[in-house]
Amino acid sequence: MPKQTTYLKDYTPPAYLIPEIRLEVTLDPKRTRVEAALRIVRNPASGAGHVPLILNGEGLGLERVAIDGRTLAEGEYSYADELLTIPTPLAGEFTLESVVHVNPADNTELDGLYLSAGNFCTQCEAEAFRKITFFADRPDVMSVYTVKIIGPKATCPVLLAGGNLAESGDLDGGLHYAVWHDPFPKPCCIFALVAGDLADIADSFTTMSGREVALHIYVEPRNAAKCGHAMAALKKAMRWDEERFGREYDLDNFKILAVDDFNMGAMENKGLNVFNSKYVLALPETATDADYEGIERVIGHEYFHNWTGNRVACRDWFQLSLKEGLTVFRDQEFTSDIGSRPVQRIRDVNVIRSLQFKEDAGPMAHPVRPAAYVEINNFYTVTVYDKGAEVIRMMHTLLGEAGFRKGMDLYFERHDGQSVTCDDFAAAMADANGRDLTAFKRWYSQAGTPEIFVDSRYDAANRRLHLKLRQTCPDTPDMPAKDKKPFVIPVALGLLGADGRDLDFTQGGQKNPPYLLLEEAEQEFALEGVSEKPLLSLLRGFSAPVKLHLDQSDEELALRVAHDSDPWAAWDAGEQLRLNIMLKGLAARARGEAFQPPALFSRSFGALLDNEAADPAYLAAVIPLPTENWIGQHLTPLDPVAVFTERSLARAYLGRDQRERLLRRYHAMAPRGPYRYDHEGAGRRALRNACLSYLLAVKPGGRAEPEMLALGERQYREADNMTEALSALASVVNADRERGDALLADFHDKWRQDPLVMDKWLALQATCALPGTLERVRELLRHPVFSIKNPNKVRALVGAFCAQNQGRFHSPDGAGYDFLHEMLLRLDDINPQISARMAAPLTQWRRYDAARQKLMRERLESLALRPGLSDDLKELVEKSLAAG
Repeated sequence: MPKQTTYLKDYTPPAYLIPEIRLEVTLDPKRTRVEAALRIVRNPASGAGHVPLILNGEGLGLERVAIDGRTLAEGEYSYADELLTIPTPLAGEFTLESVVHVNPADNTELDGLYLSAGNFCTQCEAEAFRKITFFADRPDVMSVYTVKIIGPKATCPVLLAGGNLAESGDLDGGLHYAVWHDPFPKPCCIFALVAGDLADIADSFTTMSGREVALHIYVEPRNAAKCGHAMAALKKAMRWDEERFGREYDLDNFKILAVDDFNMGAMENKGLNVFNSKYVLALPETATDADYEGIERVIGHEYFHNWTGNRVACRDWFQLSLKEGLTVFRDQEFTSDIGSRPVQRIRDVNVIRSLQFKEDAGPMAHPVRPAAYVEINNFYTVTVYDKGAEVIRMMHTLLGEAGFRKGMDLYFERHDGQSVTCDDFAAAMADANGRDLTAFKRWYSQAGTPEIFVDSRYDAANRRLHLKLRQTCPDTPDMPAKDKKPFVIPVALGLLGADGRDLDFTQGGQKNPPYLLLEEAEQEFALEGVSEKPLLSLLRGFSAPVKLHLDQSDEELALRVAHDSDPWAAWDAGEQLRLNIMLKGLAARARGEAFQPPALFSRSFGALLDNEAADPAYLAAVIPLPTENWIGQHLTPLDPVAVFTERSLARAYLGRDQRERLLRRYHAMAPRGPYRYDHEGAGRRALRNACLSYLLAVKPGGRAEPEMLALGERQYREADNMTEALSALASVVNADRERGDALLADFHDKWRQDPLVMDKWLALQATCALPGTLERVRELLRHPVFSIKNPNKVRALVGAFCAQNQGRFHSPDGAGYDFLHEMLLRLDDINPQISARMAAPLTQWRRYDAARQKLMRERLESLALRPGLSDDLKELVEKSLAAG
């Protein structure tokens, strides 16, 4: 039965609470038996009167239902439309027992209980616990879990669930069991069960109160040597959370499982985190620096959920950003503290501007706290996660570090063991600091990207700068612009003199305030004591997720690139400078005119390379050109092939014009010894590889110079680590088909037995900018290393081509759209979550030129007519078409 729309305004408390659940799970690949005993009580908050007991249950083979030991007859319950209904449950406290069976081996959706490489694994968020047993599958029903797992000792020597181990032993018939008890109430979405033949990498951690916590990472035996970095990252995260937020781990053990078949990056199940193996396994020869960094970030993210998501849970799925936005902010801070804060901020902002702003402008635009959904899986979005993190960061800006910590402490004190809302979080922040955040909370309820327009006037006689800031927010599917109220926006600022130094000023009696607070549709600010006409540096640190309209000349932007004391603002000025020039190039070529970038384009780029004092990691982050996504957002209508071509031409131009500087920096960043993952080494490799990519950059239809191809091939063959080998391989593959294919064959022969490395091999070919890439992708669908049932493989090949290879996916003949249409139909029968995520490029059809709009809309209309389309994909398709 198709799902109906769920609305935030219709929330009602659960009629029944389940303070305790006991499970006995007898494992079998085709027929796992699940016995459940639920202690159930009427919820006083739900009101009086008779209410039937209704539990979720999807695809369960029902064997028995009983209340307090008495088996119910057929007329005393019904199981239909994925609901178990008992019209007349007992009035007081009672125990509901059920026995069901499920089929893990045939579960290709990877939701509920399934098999991965012969091991049993679960994924229950958002609404998949109902695929394991009958339950009130909603996050505001929190229970204490006791789980007994029974399985064959020969094939499942390891039996795991969340919580602490209470009992284990052998049984007849080659079976054994383990009983796990979690004393902390939790929602069913963070239940986990794992069983199989797994290697155990063990360690320990001593908490700030002196408790010893056993740490375990479970992997397939072949991967046992690849877990050292993940274990170190876990320890870093545990110590950081104690020092930064005062949060100590609470169970006797912390367990991680790494599996190859997983829909997401990882899952924070209480005491038993399940990870996509991509975010656990690493050796220098198989993982890049980016993989090492990703492992630290994702390990930290899931661990931090222990308090922000598990101990304090979401009341309902509309509050998803309560845990995800807050925890993304925490993992960003963690990554900034252990690495480079400026580099991390640039990465975070690139996600917002390239992906989230685009989402805000599309048919799936929604507030950080959505007001309605059909399929909750479609709302695990960059808006909920990354824009949600920016909302938390603005709170941090408004309250300061000490005030924010006070608010966090009060939040945990008030709500430990509860399921709560975004309003509860904001109330804790407000109450701890004596602040009114009522207007600020509009960030949670209004969709769209606010835009700020700036006017300035300098009064030399009175040494005063007059600033006028005006904010607007465009129409979004949920709300027209005229109905939106002003956002509360902290606008961090600095003033630069003619020589690039920071100028002092006062505003409202405060010297050099960290930000101006824009609270109205239009506000004026007077900055006093300004010694000369200044150059504005606004939105420093990206103090709010907004688009800034600030009229500055290319020369002024170049001055900021060279001298702005805020690293993010200097990067942003460079982005704007290069964007301005590439937009001029696009306009000229659209008119059929030749275009030569001005000297400033190359000169400012060269000045960056000449900055010997700069952190190499920072330089590596600032020298890439703006992303195609960000460029495209400044064009209406959008021709993505023209954007791809212009960016390619600009890269090739800089590679030629700045060859000597690029070569000098490239050789200066050569390895100083064997590979070691640390910030300094990773920064040097990043800058070296960025230089190489420019040196091998070619114009569309062009070929790299033999000398540069030889340089790339030499780095590939001499590299002692995956970071340098893969980067060199990518540069050659995108420059020359013949040489690239030879190296790809060598890479495949060397690493064909490693699934994660083969994901890199697939993605590299899918994102190749050269002609013939779609044909290559189609061939790779039949390659032995690809499996359409494995989400990592689908993301690496199908997702990489359709979402990242703009020049080839958007070919004017529509062949890329045909390919995605075909893949969506195949994927939807296997794994609806993955099909919905792969569909994103088609949902943006309104952004493009008329010819592409027609082609993309036709594919969406064809999907809409497909009988039996999943709720996940159907919601995206229908909303996309309705937006047209």
